[in-house]
Amino acid sequence: MAEAAIGLIGLGTMGSALALNIAEKGFPIAVHNRTAQVTRDFHAGAGELAPRVIPTESLKELVAAIKPPRAIILMVPAGKPVDQQIEALAPLLDPQDLVIDAGNANFHDTNRRAEAGLPMRFLGMGVSGGEDGARHGPSIMGGGAQQDWDRIAPILTAIAAKAEDGTPCATRMGEAGAGHFVKAVHNGIEYADMQMIAEIYGLMRDGLGLPADRIAGIFEGWNDGPLQSYLVEISGKVAHASDPHSGEPMLDMILDRAGQKGTGRWTAIEAQHLAAPIPVIEAAVMARNVSAQLEERKAAEDRFGPAPQPCDLDEDLLERALIAGKILCYAQGFAMISAASGTFGWSLPLPDIARVWRAGCIIRSTMLNDMAEALTENPGRNLIMAPGFASRIEEALPALRRVVAEGLAKGHPLPALAQGLTWFDMMRTARGTANMIQAQRDFFGAHGFERVDGRDDPHGPWGA
Repeated sequence: MAEAAIGLIGLGTMGSALALNIAEKGFPIAVHNRTAQVTRDFHAGAGELAPRVIPTESLKELVAAIKPPRAIILMVPAGKPVDQQIEALAPLLDPQDLVIDAGNANFHDTNRRAEAGLPMRFLGMGVSGGEDGARHGPSIMGGGAQQDWDRIAPILTAIAAKAEDGTPCATRMGEAGAGHFVKAVHNGIEYADMQMIAEIYGLMRDGLGLPADRIAGIFEGWNDGPLQSYLVEISGKVAHASDPHSGEPMLDMILDRAGQKGTGRWTAIEAQHLAAPIPVIEAAVMARNVSAQLEERKAAEDRFGPAPQPCDLDEDLLERALIAGKILCYAQGFAMISAASGTFGWSLPLPDIARVWRAGCIIRSTMLNDMAEALTENPGRNLIMAPGFASRIEEALPALRRVVAEGLAKGHPLPALAQGLTWFDMMRTARGTANMIQAQRDFFGAHGFERVDGRDDPHGPWGA
C-alpha cells in the first residue's frame, strides 16, 4: 500500500540529509538510489527515523510506495543525469505526478525542461545550506507553477530553516527556472563574500603579520557586530583550528588552491547576457581561477619576488572596509536579480528573496533583515540608494578606500574589494568617460552617439 508522502532519488550527501530532515518532520518518505546497497545502508543507519523511511530498490517500487498524486525529489548531479532520470520515470508516472529537481541545475536547463511538455508536472528547486542545512533546515527557492509549489509547500516549509521571526525560509520565486536562477545568484554572492573575507584575512596575515589565533579572535569579535553572518562565524572557527598531525594552525597547512562547482561562473556569464554589472562576483570567480594556477604563480614569484609587504592598517579599518564591500556586493546581486525579473518576465520577489536568505543558506546574515526592509520599501531602487544603506556606505567608504589603496600599494591582491570600490565610484559619477568610447566607436565604425545638447547630429566631424 502506498504510504509515503513524498519520494527522493539520490542518496548522496545532500540527498541523505534532506531525506532525514523530511522524515524527522513527520513525513513518510520513499527513497531510492541507483546503487541498491546505498539505499539499504541509508535505511539501516536512519535510527529512530527508519520507520518513516521506505527503502526501494527499483523506480517501479519507489513510485508504488508514494501516495498519488506523487511528488518525487531528484537529488542527482545536474545536467544529463537529471534528463536521464526524468526519462526513466516518465513511463511510471501519471500526468499529475510531480518531479522536483533540487540539484544545482543551470536555470536554462530548468526552463528547457519546464517548456518541453513533459508527461508529468515539473518543479525546479534551489536548495542552499550544505549538508547541515539540508539535514536541519535549508533555504529553499522554488521555480514552477503556483499549483505545484502549493502542493508540496507544507513539506518544504516544515523542513526549511526558520528566521528569527519564525518565518520559513522557503518561497516560490516564479515560473520555470526562477528558483534555480535565484540559487545561482546566491552562489555568486557566496563566492564574493568568501573572497572578500579571504582578502581581509590576507591583509591580517601578510600585511599586519597577525598569527592565526589572533585572526580568529578578530573574526569572532566581528561576528558580534554588523558583520554577523555564517561565513564570518566559520572564518573564526577555521582560523582557530589546529592541524592534528603537525600541531600548526590548520589554515597554514591548506594548499592555496580553491575549488568550485561552476555556479559562480554561471552567475558571471549570465550577468553579461543581462548587461547587469556584478564586478565583485566576477572578481571572485577570477580569483578562484587564478588560485588554480599554482605552478604559474610559483614561477612568477620566483621571477618577480613576493608581492605582499607590511601595511599601515588596523582592525577597525578592515572591519569597516568589509562592511562596505559586503553592501556593494549584495547591491550588485539584487540588481542582477531585478534585471532578470524584467528580462524573463518572472516578477522575482526581491524582499522575499532577502528573507529566504536570512537563515539556512551559506550567505545568511543579520544584514539581510535590513535589506529585506529596504527592498520592501522600494524594490526598484538599488540598495546603495536606500537611506539606511547609503548612510552605512558613507560611514564605511573611507575605510574601504584606505584599505584598497594601502593594500594595492603594498602588493596585496584585493580583486573583490577593489572592484566593489571601482563600481561604486562609477555609479556615483554622473559624467564618466564613456563619451570618449562613443567618439572612438563613431570614428572607426560610424556607430553614432547621443549629444548632451539633444541635437539630431549623431556623428562627429571626423566622418568627413
